[in-house]
Amino acid sequence: MEFDLEVRSQARSEFVDLTQSLQNCVRQSGVDDGFCYVAVPHTTAAIVVNENYDPSVKSDILAVLDRLIPWHDDGYTHDEGNSAAHVKSCLLGTSKTLRVASGRLELGTWQGVFLGEFDGPRTRRVRVSIVAAPEK
Repeated sequence: MEFDLEVRSQARSEFVDLTQSLQNCVRQSGVDDGFCYVAVPHTTAAIVVNENYDPSVKSDILAVLDRLIPWHDDGYTHDEGNSAAHVKSCLLGTSKTLRVASGRLELGTWQGVFLGEFDGPRTRRVRVSIVAAPEK
């Protein structure tokens, strides 16, 4: 089953929590055991799985990414001026495959799924496919 989520970011760089929206997609799909494929078809965004309990983890990750890949760098040649966002997207990846078990995403106790926004604020499309596991 296919779903499209529209996600609006509020800042140039942020992690937007998708976890509950993805759980809703899984529930609506009726799949008990299988896989949830999540992809963002944008070159300056990513899909990330990480801690969703302490918000400082998200801000720490964004701060480290900004130190490693600064927004302004004399070495960038991309005319749009958003090379840093493209590099971050490449490093973190634009898709994830998540296990579905007992009708829910199989995430660790503290894990959440996020849209990594690196060139916002923008409205992004997130594609979600829920697939049942093959019968044994």
